[in-house]
Amino acid sequence: MEPAQREERVGPRAGAVLVSRSCEVPDVSYRAFLASHPAPRLHWAAPDGLEVVGSGAAVTLTAHGTDRFDRLREDAATVFRDVDRTGPAETRPRFLGGLAFDGTHDPAPPWTGFPAAAFSLPEIQVTRADGTTWLTVRAYGRDVSPDDVTERLDRTREDLETLPSMCPSGGSPGVERTEVTPTKAEWTTQVERAIDRIADGDLRKVVLATALSVDLADEIDVPGVLERLRRTYPNCYRFLVQPTDEAAFFGPPPERLVKRTGDRVETEALAGSVPRGETPEEDADHAQSLLESEKLQHEQRLVVDAIMDQLEPLGEPAEGEQGVRKLTNIQHLQTPIEATLSGDEHVLTIVEALHPTPAVGGLPPGRAWEVIRDTETFERGWYAAPVGWFDSDGDGEFAVGIRSGVVGGRRATLFAGNGIVADSDPDEEWAEVKHKYRPILDELERE
Repeated sequence: MEPAQREERVGPRAGAVLVSRSCEVPDVSYRAFLASHPAPRLHWAAPDGLEVVGSGAAVTLTAHGTDRFDRLREDAATVFRDVDRTGPAETRPRFLGGLAFDGTHDPAPPWTGFPAAAFSLPEIQVTRADGTTWLTVRAYGRDVSPDDVTERLDRTREDLETLPSMCPSGGSPGVERTEVTPTKAEWTTQVERAIDRIADGDLRKVVLATALSVDLADEIDVPGVLERLRRTYPNCYRFLVQPTDEAAFFGPPPERLVKRTGDRVETEALAGSVPRGETPEEDADHAQSLLESEKLQHEQRLVVDAIMDQLEPLGEPAEGEQGVRKLTNIQHLQTPIEATLSGDEHVLTIVEALHPTPAVGGLPPGRAWEVIRDTETFERGWYAAPVGWFDSDGDGEFAVGIRSGVVGGRRATLFAGNGIVADSDPDEEWAEVKHKYRPILDELERE
């Protein structure tokens, strides 16, 4: 099918009906599902237990530019205008996908197939929630037959029964060569210039990112890597957005951007980091240094205050108790934040208000973005941007796309960044940022 024809088939259309049929099925290996189904492929797993995997696209929404959030909401409303579905609430239609860090993003390599915003309703979807697994089949159009969708559901269920409930995650592809952008010398210069801007008084914090290009010994098995990340980072989100066979964006981000359930909003500030210790005593010492560090507490305070300010126009935010978030190879300061919405705001409206958070952008946001644009020598693409889902009620959940990489064939590009404030030390920042590649790099390297 030609690209123009495909866009016409899967895009929002006035007068079209979304037909969705679901049934309960035995548990199945998500790795086996992804490995046996073609792109586009999607995977979303939240720490609280919801896990969704999908293949194909019954409907795809794309948007570009400064009005991309408005466009997504409007197009989604068109799709949700006429829905014929069966199944429990867990299987309700959810658009899965994400956005680029910048609305003017151009989908050039390594981001081939990734526009400035893209969300899909999978044609075939498996959902696991509250200990139950569901299969869903969808179709969208003006002449969709509900009977045809039901028949396809039956056929797909039979196919699914041939897949194992557990599947080995396979081996790592192996790393032949890595190259970081910028170099350490260039990074030092960038950090020093940012510190000078902060000293001048027009900038309080900026997050500078780095990119690690990786040449692999073999082609990467993305479903296998995701399965291994399930074991090594069980308390993080996991996501996959793979629009074509050319490139897949995935990772185990630790940070929730926002979760909206009715009028309740949950988010968090995650800033400041130290490594894990080799012993329990050393680990506890590192955690205590997080809590006692004036620099890291200052950085965390900036993020908390900014998120509270961003939520203020939408409702009544409240700050929770600060703690330490411990991950496999790193630990962060974490402050939970909740809000009660004063109006019926769509989760995409909240995402737009919060992105980019000071943890991935800086303060003030406009000035920090100017410094990022003038300083970084590569395009962030979807790195550090929102990834997640939303439904017809405007509920949804998004993570911040950090600890992530874009991969295709025998090539991967991983990303990591650090917040620069007035008393940052370039050498210390360089040492810290390298730890943030480890979640994915560890899974690419052979033991």
